[in-house]
This record gives sequence, C-alpha cells and structure tokens, in this order.
Amino acid sequence: MSPWLPILMAVPVVGAIVVALLPKGSDKLAKQVTLLVSLLVLVLTGVVAAGFKPNGDRFQFVAEYNWIPSFGVKFGVGVDGVALVLIALSAVLVPIVVLASWHDADGVKSADGTVIAPKRSVKTYFSLLLVLETMMIGVFAATDIFLFYVFFEAMLIPMYFMIGSYGGAQRSYAAVKFLLYSLFGGLLMLVAVIGLYFVAGKNTFMFPQLIGVIQDPAMQKWLFAGFFIAFAIKAPLWPVHTWLPDAAAQAPAGAAVLLVGVLDKVGTFGMLRFCLELFPEAAKAFTMPIVVLAVISIIYGAIVAIGQNDMKRLIAYTSISHFGFIVLGVFAMSDVAQSGAALYMVNHGFATGALFLAAGFLIARRGSPYIEDYGGVQKVAPMLAGFFLVAGLAGLSLPGLSSFVSEFMVMIGTYSTEAHGSGALTAAAVVSAVAVILAAVYILWMVQRVLNGPTAEPVKAFKDLNAREIWVLAPLVALIIGFGFFPKPLLDVINPSVQETLTNVKVPVSTIAEKGTGQ
Repeated sequence: MSPWLPILMAVPVVGAIVVALLPKGSDKLAKQVTLLVSLLVLVLTGVVAAGFKPNGDRFQFVAEYNWIPSFGVKFGVGVDGVALVLIALSAVLVPIVVLASWHDADGVKSADGTVIAPKRSVKTYFSLLLVLETMMIGVFAATDIFLFYVFFEAMLIPMYFMIGSYGGAQRSYAAVKFLLYSLFGGLLMLVAVIGLYFVAGKNTFMFPQLIGVIQDPAMQKWLFAGFFIAFAIKAPLWPVHTWLPDAAAQAPAGAAVLLVGVLDKVGTFGMLRFCLELFPEAAKAFTMPIVVLAVISIIYGAIVAIGQNDMKRLIAYTSISHFGFIVLGVFAMSDVAQSGAALYMVNHGFATGALFLAAGFLIARRGSPYIEDYGGVQKVAPMLAGFFLVAGLAGLSLPGLSSFVSEFMVMIGTYSTEAHGSGALTAAAVVSAVAVILAAVYILWMVQRVLNGPTAEPVKAFKDLNAREIWVLAPLVALIIGFGFFPKPLLDVINPSVQETLTNVKVPVSTIAEKGTGQ
C-alpha cells in the first residue's frame, strides 16, 4: 500500500486545525499558514504526478484500510489518470485562491461604499479552505463508493459556510439553495449506493470489485438513475441548474472558483466513472435523452448568459453551457469525446477560475458586479484589463488557448462516433456548435462594455494589479496558453483511463486520439 494519498489528504486537515487554533488577532498569520500548507499540498501532488505511470495499473498509489468491516466499508483510495488530473487541478487552484482571497474574509464592499461584514472570523474562512481541499482530493481519490459518497456530501459543509458567512447581500438564500439542491441529490445517491450494495451481494463497496456485477437491465436503470440525478445536480445540468448562478454570484470570488472550477466537476467525474462502468447497459439506454439534456444545457446556458448584467452570474451561466459540453463528451461513448470531456474539466477550471478572479478584482475595486457600472478599464488598469481579456477569450474557446482543444475534441468525437449509428449524435454535435457563436457574443459583449468605451467616473480611481494579484492570475494564464499549444502531457495521462472505461462499457476504442489529438 502507498501512503501518498492519505498523506495528501491529511496535510490540509492538519493545517486547518493549526489555523483554527491560532490565537485571536493573528489573521495575517492564519493567511500565511494557509498559503504555506496549500503550497506543500501542491508539491506533494507534483511528487505523486511524477510517480504516476500512465500505461501502468489503472489505479495507482492505492491504499486500503478497514473502516466498517461488518459492511465491507474501507477507506480505499487510488488514482487513475482522470482522477489524478482533477486532484492536480485542485492542488493548483487552492494556493491561487488563498492569495486571491487575502481580503475576502474582511468583508464585501457594496456599490455605495459600505462594507458587508462577514458572520465569522478570518481564521474560520481559511480553515474552511483547507478542509475543502481535503474533501476535493478525497472525492476524486476514493475507490470505495461509500467513501466517495461521504466526501461527496461532506464537501458541502465548508462551501455552505463560505457562501453563507462570507458572501454578498443574498448569501443566506444562495447558501441554503445550494445546500438543499445538493442534499436532495445526495439522498438519491445514498439510496442507489445502498441498493447497489445489497443487489451486488459482494459485501463490499470497492469500485473495481463492483464493475460488471449488476447484470439485470431493469435494476441497472434504477440504480443508474439514482447516481445520475445526483451527479446532474452537482454538475449542474439543465433543468437542475438553478442553484449555480445564485451560489456563484453570492460567493466570494475565491470560493466561486472552487465551486465552479472543482466541486461541480465531481458531477461529471461521477458520470464518467460510476454511471458508465457500474451500469453500462443503462448508460447506453439513456444515452440519447442525456445527450438532449446536454445540448439544451449548452444552448440554454449560452443564450441566458448573453442577457446577464451581473458578471459573476454571466460566468456561472457560461459554465452551465460548458458543463453541457462535458456531459455530451462523456455520453458520446467515444475515446476522443471522453478524453476531450476529461480534458475540458481541467481546462474549464483554469479558464473559469481566471475569469472569476479577474472579475473579483474588478468588483473589489468598484464595489459592484454589474457590467453597466464599468467602462474604460483598460485605460486606467491595463494589466488587469489584459488578464481579463485573455481569461474571457479562453472562456469562448479561442484557438491557441486550452479550452479550444477540449471543445474541439468533444465535438469531433461526438460528430464522428458510430456507437449508435442513428446520426443523432452527429446532429447533437452540429447543434452544439451554435454555442461557439453565442460564446463569442456573451464574452465579447462583456469585455467590450467593461474594458472599452468612455471611462466611468468611479473607474478613473482604479489601481492596476499589485504584485499579489499578478501572482494570482499569471500562473492561470500561463497554464491556459501552455496547454492550449501543448495538451499532450494531460492527454497522455487521461487517454489510458478513458480507454479502460470504454472497455468496461464494451464500446470499441477508436484510433483517432492516437493519430493526432494526443500529440
């Protein structure tokens, strides 16, 4: 057994306890300790990534400890390629969010200049960040399905308090709505997890041992529905998406980055791993209805984003559109589309993270999230304007930036797949391409109104990015550009895991990825 993943999960928890026990009034020290711990987690993640063998065993760095022996529950962790890149995404974003959130717990300045004081202390906020990091690593690393469910639900707690205690004026409403939607989905998933345990009759929750066990098609469909609805709410997929714009708009910018950039990926990750491999026949039976929902999400999210005046709500609706692409790629049942979907999860985290943080810096200066309150930012804060522009262009999947590779793979993989032979997937790919045009509309409209035109009077007092803020945005932009031109390191890790998934689902693996997209 390998100790690396338990260590990786333990470090943030220990850090959170240390931060929480710091004496009153040591807010600056709490921030510094949190940053140091998050950087240590990033280094440890780098060590794990360096030791991962893409063509080795599917699950590596495996550790299993008996937890509830009478029910066969284990503390079982291990990573495949998809889980590894999502853990790496989490490890990269957390220290960036810590730096970006340096003053988030101090209060939120409104448009009239008043400060909305948080309900809880600075120490609590940064402790919650570290606890959330453990939950994010755990949910992607869990190979025991019951353990996965525990992390799936437990990660709601720190995010609920981060939104409800440190968010905007409507923070309580947004936090409760987020919690209720998520708990409803979690309840359905719990029923399905218990059903899976009893129907399988294996006295275990270990995912590798449950692959291919459920043979009855009707039972597969019922259990699939329980898992899928929970993941669709988490993603979120239309029509169970309405909690996201409220939560993202009211959350502090850093919390919004982790909510949309990482937590929501648990939904699409769960679809790719659990829905497909545990219930392959049900997944095939429900493919076309899910593809329809994905296409609706793609178009709906993009159209509604065009009508938003609140920057954070606009970004949230664009994410609903992007998650539609990811779900489409997952259920296209081709290696190119699924590799593109997994890559999309990572690249969306970087692009949307950068856009949320740049918008957060704008809002912190102006005290307003509304686009109409800006104008001419590039004249007074050119560096902030430049980063905002690049992040926005990544959001519309401009060629040369990382999101383009992912979106292209999803569409070409969906368009060319012959898994169903009806032409319906080809039509879905064609319709989803409309969102490319809509993305240009909502991003360029926002960028033009915020950065260009006459300089609004309050904007004239803006200061450009300071050193801390540059360190927040520069790494994300570097990753967006780097993986835009050279996605091979990520695809080399992702592709073998995707091919294993398709083998377990009994779908032929094409050679398209090997011929070009992975190069």
